[in-house]
Amino acid sequence: MLKKIAILGLFCFTALARAEGGYETLTPAQPVQNPEKVEVIEFFWYGCPHCYSLEPSMAEWLKTKPANVEFIRQPAVFSDIWGKHAKAYFTAEALGVLEKVHADFFDTIQNKKQKLISEDELAKFFAEHGVKDEDFRNAYNSFLVDAKLRQAEAMGPRYGITGVPALIINGKYKVTGQSAKSQANMISVTNELIAQESQKK
Repeated sequence: MLKKIAILGLFCFTALARAEGGYETLTPAQPVQNPEKVEVIEFFWYGCPHCYSLEPSMAEWLKTKPANVEFIRQPAVFSDIWGKHAKAYFTAEALGVLEKVHADFFDTIQNKKQKLISEDELAKFFAEHGVKDEDFRNAYNSFLVDAKLRQAEAMGPRYGITGVPALIINGKYKVTGQSAKSQANMISVTNELIAQESQKK
């Protein structure tokens, strides 16, 4: 079991990036949802301590991000456990309580050391946040959530994600803690790329 956890933990570290300017260029570039906006995708996993440490910076950045930026959170799926947490994310999204539970989900896993993997564990967590058991289970087992989970499984390979946290800017650039030299610099590099892409538009 410990070996399995250790292996999973390796995915929290982004692959060593051979990049200049603090980012990698994606080849080929990926399409964005809204061409009128500069798209920023955050790949993360609730069980990753590095994603948890980046979260406060991301929360502050979201308060001041440019109006032309379309921000998308994207749970990464590299294993069954990651898939369970991604499914919880999509369930919260379907129930309209994502912003209410997102930070607490991180905190419960990282600080309270609860696994939040089984349906019953998740039902209890959602109930503590005002979601009725029946509503949770209906959403959790819905076609919509299942479809989003399958889509999430394909997203990592599509963007060349080898670990988290990772930020994708406008389908063209990947910023990681290693490419940017530090987590603190990830936001700065992302802002520079946003400015660059904004000028093109």
